[in-house]
Amino acid sequence: MVLMSRVRVASNFLVPVVSFLPNPMKVKPSLVLRRFSSSSSKISMSLRAGIVGLPNVGKSTLFNAVVENGKAQAANFPFCTIEPNVGIVAVPDPRLQVLSDLCKSQRAVSASIEFVDIAGLVKGASQGEGLGNKFLSHIREVDSILQVVRCFEDNDIVHVSGKVDPKSDIDVINLELVFSDLDQIEKRMEKLKKGKAKDSPSKLKEEAEKVALEKIQQALMDGKPARSVALTDFERDAIKHMCLLTMKPVIYVANVAESDLAEAGSNPHVKEVMNLASELQSGLVTISAQVEAELTELPFEERVEYLKSLGVSESGLGNLIRATYSLLGLRTYFTSGEKETKAWTILSGMTAPQAAGVIHSDFEKGFIRAETVSYDDFVAAGSLAAAREKGVLRSEGKDYIVQEGDVMLFRFNV
Repeated sequence: MVLMSRVRVASNFLVPVVSFLPNPMKVKPSLVLRRFSSSSSKISMSLRAGIVGLPNVGKSTLFNAVVENGKAQAANFPFCTIEPNVGIVAVPDPRLQVLSDLCKSQRAVSASIEFVDIAGLVKGASQGEGLGNKFLSHIREVDSILQVVRCFEDNDIVHVSGKVDPKSDIDVINLELVFSDLDQIEKRMEKLKKGKAKDSPSKLKEEAEKVALEKIQQALMDGKPARSVALTDFERDAIKHMCLLTMKPVIYVANVAESDLAEAGSNPHVKEVMNLASELQSGLVTISAQVEAELTELPFEERVEYLKSLGVSESGLGNLIRATYSLLGLRTYFTSGEKETKAWTILSGMTAPQAAGVIHSDFEKGFIRAETVSYDDFVAAGSLAAAREKGVLRSEGKDYIVQEGDVMLFRFNV
């Protein structure tokens, strides 16, 4: 495999890249692409997922289990988590090691997701109950919401409402998010009525924002989330700055007991969450926070056997990450060479220049072409040079959409 720093002719670089799509994409994300400061000249796919739920549903237990450096305090009383706890999780991907082995890389670097454990929410939070707006402000900073719903019975663990009732729990949280968004919209529309915009482009954007907010306001009054409203791209862009809570994609995390993990579908609480998730156009993952916690205490080689004994083949972490990638419409691509094989995250539908720009903006600005081969052909050939010799390497231009399993050699001029 050609090294990134090895080939440089007339300011051209050749960079090998692999891409694959973990799951079919369901929604068009708008929040996950962030730009660093101008001094870095770099675009980053920095993904943040907020873990939310009522007090004592297993949020912090789950956070501690899935985040390698999780330090959230887990205790049996409400508001145990006050400030959001943040941790980084490596995205499991067997293809990373395959590439690393083929290229004899010195190290392999996974893509990552940042999980944020946010304080438990209670009824009336939008009016300041519990931790109120402090909780809600933390949610505004994440790209997707993982709403943990308690689907297990345990008399030793206090439920804030006195009983296990997934529908009621979900309704409480969703209603508070709706109230918060309605309040934000009302305040914003008051400002827009004053019509401060002077130039034509600004006036057009304000008008688009007004139209979008009116549509969303009506939907919220009808009990529907902002993400369910049909908006034009221009309207969507005009309201992006508001970071509406109900605009964020949601995955419901049904937290079950260890004994229910293998056949979670037979759990009546899970069935209820499944129906609600479908109605609310959201994702669903079943997980046992307690099992995930127990896995962290076992040596790696014993974890598979433990999961098999429970009747499952994989930990909840892998399912949770795949669901998040699918919901946000993400792909992973790799750079691979002798020094390292590294995974990067991009949006589904990105062109080859845009994918290269995630590494460095110069890669996108000076893009010339991408020599591309499918992942399977690359693995069968054993190297990019061998793929070229076999005639399975093709040349793609600026309009090429990165596909699942692509191995790409970028050529660019700076």
